[in-house]
Amino acid sequence: MTTFDTGIINLTMAQKPVTIGEMVVADYRKAEVFRKYGMDYCCGGKKPLEEACRKKGLDPQTVQKELDELDLMPGKTHQDYESWSLNILADYIVEHHHRYIVEALPMLYELTNKVARVHGDRHPELVRIAQHFDAVAQELQMHMIKEEQMLFPYIKQMAIARQDGKPMPTPIFGSVENPIRMMEAEHESAGGGMEAIRQLSSDYTPPLDACTSYRVLFAKLNEFEQDLHQHVHLENNLLFPKAIAMEKDRSAA
Repeated sequence: MTTFDTGIINLTMAQKPVTIGEMVVADYRKAEVFRKYGMDYCCGGKKPLEEACRKKGLDPQTVQKELDELDLMPGKTHQDYESWSLNILADYIVEHHHRYIVEALPMLYELTNKVARVHGDRHPELVRIAQHFDAVAQELQMHMIKEEQMLFPYIKQMAIARQDGKPMPTPIFGSVENPIRMMEAEHESAGGGMEAIRQLSSDYTPPLDACTSYRVLFAKLNEFEQDLHQHVHLENNLLFPKAIAMEKDRSAA
């Protein structure tokens, strides 16, 4: 089992967080505020707060007040992902988030289809939820293979070479930015699919006539989306920008 509490990299954010993604990098507790308001801090994490609020029809001052209240609270209860080396962060994403998806998919496949089959006549939105989830699941399965077999190994090779003072490896894809651009587009697609499910399910709120399977499905879909948000956040807002910066630093050397 890999240990995830060591390995510091000298690629930290020197400037004050500007985007909502940077805010979550600096203090992961703020993800709860953005989640409360339905704000996308992972795929949409490159937006400043005012723009992200405007997109959701929210008052930026109201959201900022809640974020500021967190700054006054002592301590942070989350892992300090910002300090981890890239090889450790990549391993953590695979062992924690990729494994979660692999383990969650069979049950969610079964539940989405079962509930749609049994209750779809009275609640036709369930059929569309099942269709959206099937598309998200298929995309994520292929997505993870590409990350685990191509992108992450190269990022880890760069990180280890930097730590050992050795020459950086030469990528077969020209620049690490090329596969990263593809991964971010796939994140956007999967996030859009889960957002559609959230809307169709009224924020995962089961109707009064929902059976146990119906209620379990919505609870597990909500859990799946929350895990995906943190998963994509770690890649889009931490792993990928640092990998790009590391490669550019090598090129400038």
